[in-house]
This record gives sequence, C-alpha cells and structure tokens, in this order.
Amino acid sequence: MAFKPPILGIIFGVKLAPHQLLGRNVGRLRNQSGLTQEKLAEKADISRGFLQEIEKGAKNPTMNVVARLRRALRCTWDELLRGID
Repeated sequence: MAFKPPILGIIFGVKLAPHQLLGRNVGRLRNQSGLTQEKLAEKADISRGFLQEIEKGAKNPTMNVVARLRRALRCTWDELLRGID
C-alpha cells in the first residue's frame, strides 16, 4: 500500500493535499505579480522545471524553497499558505 499524504483542502469538490494547495497558491500569486515561471524561478534560485512541478502539485518543496518563493513573490506567509491547515 502506497503512502497517501493527508488531504486538507477542497477546491471545486476535489480534495487536495497541502503541497497541491501550495502549488496553486504559488501559481496564482505569480500570475498576480506578472512574473513568468522563468523569472520567478530565477528570483527563488530554483529551476523553471522544478517550479513548474511545484505549481502542478507534483513536487513537495522543502521549507527552504518555500521561503525563497515567498520572498521572490513578495507576499505574506498567510497569502502563500492560504487554505492549508
């Protein structure tokens, strides 16, 4: 039996894990900031491919990476972690 992460968020009737909600928040905040994936990845010192995987909810970044994304997005922790309990 494979490990399943805890489900904490529901969007449009679909249950999402915390890293999936984080990915959606990163993508939303990036778009609101007018940044491309390439530019945000550069500012956060990660690859564009890794950022793309985070936004898709396919990767669960470390807190270090999350902190770098928050600084690059110039947002609050509340904005970045919205919906994650």
